[in-house]
Amino acid sequence: MYTGKVLIIISMHRTFSPEEKAKIAFVAIRGDKTYAELSSQYGVHTSQIKRWKKIVMGGVGSLFDAGGSGTKKKEKEHTELIAELYRIIGERETELSWLKKKLRIIDS
Repeated sequence: MYTGKVLIIISMHRTFSPEEKAKIAFVAIRGDKTYAELSSQYGVHTSQIKRWKKIVMGGVGSLFDAGGSGTKKKEKEHTELIAELYRIIGERETELSWLKKKLRIIDS
């Protein structure tokens, strides 16, 4: 039976910053506390803590690769992207100035 009352559900979902995730994962790796203790302390489900720990443990090895953690590659890609965007902007400025000159000739 419908009583006419509206039920409002408030989401208790919290988002964690990458720094917070890393901190929680490192505490879990340290092993001083159980997953249940960490879960109640940080308000995160135990499976989420395990997932973050797995991500951290999986990514640690890449820190010692010859290329680092891929930051050099990302920086190179970023620099190439910026160069390409500046090239496109230069082309558009040239096209715009050419069109303005043509428009002046037509208007005359």
